[in-house]
Amino acid sequence: MNTEDLKKLSAQEALKLISCGNIVGLGGGRSIAYLIEMLSEKPELKVKIVTPSIKTKLLCIKHGLEVLPTYSIDRVDVAFDGCDQVDRGLNALKSGGAIHTREKLIASMAKEYILLVDKDKVVEKLEFKHPVAIEVLLEALGYVERVLKEIKANPIVRVSGNKDGFLISDDGNIIIDAFFENVEDIAQLDKKLNSIFGVIGTSLFVDKVTKVIVASEDGIDTIKK
Repeated sequence: MNTEDLKKLSAQEALKLISCGNIVGLGGGRSIAYLIEMLSEKPELKVKIVTPSIKTKLLCIKHGLEVLPTYSIDRVDVAFDGCDQVDRGLNALKSGGAIHTREKLIASMAKEYILLVDKDKVVEKLEFKHPVAIEVLLEALGYVERVLKEIKANPIVRVSGNKDGFLISDDGNIIIDAFFENVEDIAQLDKKLNSIFGVIGTSLFVDKVTKVIVASEDGIDTIKK
């Protein structure tokens, strides 16, 4: 079973958790793209979508799914997303997309926030091989960098590969990639990061994930509290 087959398998499992009339949160990635295709083949479900991803929004529209602006609702029935790594305590780390603040908003609104992953993304405890992406107000950049260094992080401001200067989030903020080593207490780190004035949000997800659907050659495994 190749990688694409695994992603289809996790999308099929996710589809089983969606009920008629649900407001469904969708992140990004190939598993989500397969789920969108599957939802488009079931118009009788009459779902409505919210998403932090412009790419996902356009894909939903292409497949005839109704997309709501996130600000127009106050709750989500179920949300699905991917991640870079997740542990068996349901702590997750995202870093690449720089839309984690909006992702975390939808996660907070959702009754269930479910990650779709291949088995190689699951570990016993987060290893922080990827940086924690931190969205920061521009005016707070120097201050946040100093505080991050004080808590033993190596902060690097993310730059754009397509233009001169910093990468700017969809909400007009700076992204700092904070590299950590030997994190003992993940919950405590999460609290420290979110307490720094000027930090809008981080890509470390603690107490947000309710379930993980893990696809492997052996089938589907589910991790939940």
